[in-house]
Amino acid sequence: MSAQDRLTDALYGLGWSTVKKLPEPVAVRLGHTIADLAWKQRGKGVRRMESNYARVVPGASPERLAELSRAGMRSYLRYWMESFRLPAWSEERVKAGFDPKDVHFLTEGLAAGKGVILALPHLANWDLAGAWVTTQLGIPFTTVAERLKPETLYDRFVAYREGLGMEVLPHSGGTAFGTLARRLRDGGLVCLVADRDLSASGVEVDFFGDTARMPAGPALLAQQTGALLLPVTLWYDDTPVMRGRVHPPVEVPESGTRAEKTSVMTQALADAFATGIADHPEDWHMLQRLWLADLDPEKGRP
Repeated sequence: MSAQDRLTDALYGLGWSTVKKLPEPVAVRLGHTIADLAWKQRGKGVRRMESNYARVVPGASPERLAELSRAGMRSYLRYWMESFRLPAWSEERVKAGFDPKDVHFLTEGLAAGKGVILALPHLANWDLAGAWVTTQLGIPFTTVAERLKPETLYDRFVAYREGLGMEVLPHSGGTAFGTLARRLRDGGLVCLVADRDLSASGVEVDFFGDTARMPAGPALLAQQTGALLLPVTLWYDDTPVMRGRVHPPVEVPESGTRAEKTSVMTQALADAFATGIADHPEDWHMLQRLWLADLDPEKGRP
């Protein structure tokens, strides 16, 4: 392991061991302080965030984009502070920390014996939403995690999410899709973050007026297993409670090839994501390139 990897792993370990012990008001103030410092430095992530917000809020002035990026960094650090502290939260605190609308789409789908796929963008705190599902609803679910470097950091994230009641599969290795399909055929729940895919298998969608790629997995799983595909959007307000909405199901088209059906369904997901992001752009934690116009046009990569 390189010195940089050791430092990265040590910093995350410090966050999980130290921040979770802080009183909540202290953790909130610390998050704001770190966010404001990072925002003032205007590093690569902050500049990319502003560039992405410029597409989400067309016509925004430089001053408005600066306001959004500052609020975005505060929202991003709120996510990290909550995530570091989630393992120490009581079940009551987790249950009280999230207030979603239209959860009946999820519960009715599972009650009907169908598997359900929840697809989310990088909005607010998807880990808190998952912890709420396992505690408030008592529903276990399976998700996928991208392999991180160093490997010890990936292991930390897997242990963290498993501690919240999730079954975590590695994104690489080629076995995740088959396992997810089996869970869905058994009537289970699968949750996937699905607003960014730079691989060759990503599906091109119109997103805020330009082309981006999003993963085909949610649509393919729904077609292959008959599971219900539900978009979910999340947001913060001025309270300690995160808000959210389960959107109506994305239907499988009656006609067309598998690729054509996947394209239509992934576009429907993108449209639902765009609705939530447009309403709460500062809670969209996208500090990377997303649109194809921002990528190398020859390779389709950053």
